[in-house]
Amino acid sequence: MPRARIGLWLSLTLRSTRSLCRAGFMEGQPQGPPNPAGMENGTEPCGEERASEAQETTVTEGAAKIAFPSANEVFYNPVQEFNRDLTCAVITEFARIQLGAKGIQIKVPGEKDVQKVVVDLSEQEEEKAELTKGATLAPGDQPRTAAVGEICEEGLRVLEGLAASGLRSIRFAREVPGLQSVVANDASARAVDLMCRNVQLNAVAHLVHPRQADARMLMYQHQRASERFDVIDLDPYGSPAPFLDAAVQAVSEGGLLCVTCTDMAVLAGNSGETCYSKYGAMALKSRACHEMALRIVLHSLDLRANCYQRFVVPLLSVSADFYVRVFVRVFTGQAKVKASASKQALVFQCVGCGTFHLQRLGKASGASGGRVKFSAACGPPISPECEHCGQRHQLGGPLWAEPIHDLDFVGRVLQAVSTNPGRFHTSERIQGVLSVITEELPDVPLYYTLDQLSSTIRCSTPSLLQLRSALLHAGFRVSLSHACKNAVKTDAPSSALWDIMRCWEKECPVKRERLSEASPAFRILSVEPRLQANFAVRDDANPSSRQRGLKRFQANPEANWGPRPRARPGGKAAGEAMEERRRLHQNKRKEPAEDPVQRAARLKSFPCKRFKEGTCQRGEQCCYSHSPPTPEDTAAAASPDHPKTSYQNPPGSGVAAGPGVD
Repeated sequence: MPRARIGLWLSLTLRSTRSLCRAGFMEGQPQGPPNPAGMENGTEPCGEERASEAQETTVTEGAAKIAFPSANEVFYNPVQEFNRDLTCAVITEFARIQLGAKGIQIKVPGEKDVQKVVVDLSEQEEEKAELTKGATLAPGDQPRTAAVGEICEEGLRVLEGLAASGLRSIRFAREVPGLQSVVANDASARAVDLMCRNVQLNAVAHLVHPRQADARMLMYQHQRASERFDVIDLDPYGSPAPFLDAAVQAVSEGGLLCVTCTDMAVLAGNSGETCYSKYGAMALKSRACHEMALRIVLHSLDLRANCYQRFVVPLLSVSADFYVRVFVRVFTGQAKVKASASKQALVFQCVGCGTFHLQRLGKASGASGGRVKFSAACGPPISPECEHCGQRHQLGGPLWAEPIHDLDFVGRVLQAVSTNPGRFHTSERIQGVLSVITEELPDVPLYYTLDQLSSTIRCSTPSLLQLRSALLHAGFRVSLSHACKNAVKTDAPSSALWDIMRCWEKECPVKRERLSEASPAFRILSVEPRLQANFAVRDDANPSSRQRGLKRFQANPEANWGPRPRARPGGKAAGEAMEERRRLHQNKRKEPAEDPVQRAARLKSFPCKRFKEGTCQRGEQCCYSHSPPTPEDTAAAASPDHPKTSYQNPPGSGVAAGPGVD
């Protein structure tokens, strides 16, 4: 028998023997609780030993209590509590609207017993309601109610596609009334095992049904109208792009779709081509990148829904911490889908001064007989060079150009949270963020920032109230944005905005001799303002949320509060080693300072390639070694197995490759 076959036969025999021995050993050992290493990314671990009960950690959030292995701390991110609290509040109000239309009242813990049915009443129904107000109902005429933790036969069917530990689904079951069922799905078998244990721990097995499946295949299997979900929640690790096509088909008519995106580096313009491949839009680097990220996600959702004659209606869009979160309703209608092109827009942004202009993709105009005529839009709205600084424009988008919030719905959620602040741990922040959202201008996409305007013309920064007052004195509207502290969202044209900044520069002059004639600051300040700004502070310039001192913008809640690392098999326990690893990863792109003497000695250990080729002209001043090659090196270089263009490091150098400098 040839030696190769004998070696292959022996290796296979030894491998099978080790597998049998390992299986026999594991059968004789007590099995501990599962250690799910799959975060919300749907990855399934393999080859990992299960953790013991002594290594488990119990976390209480809201009304839920979750047990998870300490060895996988990324399984639970406390910073996302705001996300989960806000989702529970939004789904509660959505259930109040949906069930109120069916005559079912919901009972929320902490609220008054008498709940108002939130439906649109006609004039006759309002008269009937006034007549029957205060009348005593017979026992059989009592209104139907839905309480927390009870199965409502006509209630909402909820799907959490990437459930991980099941925390979000369990919180739905224990905090949101009017639910029929909650499907907690994950692709990881160990994650599903942990979900089952947590469901039993919280006594919600009658409502929460764990399931192991690919989230996309599960949603594709529920495309029929009778099998669709009323609420779908997607909170993946990174981008939700792979799940959006299935989600817009599996949500019911008028259903709620909740999507989280944590790939903010892509959505904020650091990788425009990657953003296009995932969301079908080119992201730009700008001060308004967080709102642009929200509008890109809404554009992607509407684009995928349009393929199936469906369209989205945004209810609430939030940029918080390291992610964006959107809540939309999905409807079906061929006529409404035709208007989707007029809801999208391209963005022309100046690379010099940051001025932006929007260009709609389509145009909807009225026709005879009350019809709506759709046609292509005309453009572009600007010339090749910026009218203010003469620089070129970048093209971004398309993105959603319509309002990103339903202010009536946001007001309902805000009122419910304000009247029952003890329901959520992050109620103060929810009230602050929603209050700023209600103050935003709904019909003004994107925004400028104070530091952007002042740094462009190299002048001192005016106060927020001064700039807002100047815009209000000029007859324009202005508001803040929940996505940025220093945002200036206004309907004023860019020419008026720069005129106001020119007037401010006259009060705080800039040394013109220090400005380059080709700089945006020089070109902008060389034009006299046609609008005379008034910076006297007005009372209405200070927004209500700012006057009340609400917690509008969250500060860093803890150290290393950003997105946690992706869960992997054999996750390390939290401790000094993990903290040291995180510390080392901070500023990892910055090269540490090196002693010049040590650097020179290190570089001298590498032979100069140009000296070997006979082209180095630096002589003794070369930072690399000019030592003649040894006979061994000459013989190795002449060998046919050793390519002349490759270089082998000297033994014991401990360096994989030489520095990339001359």
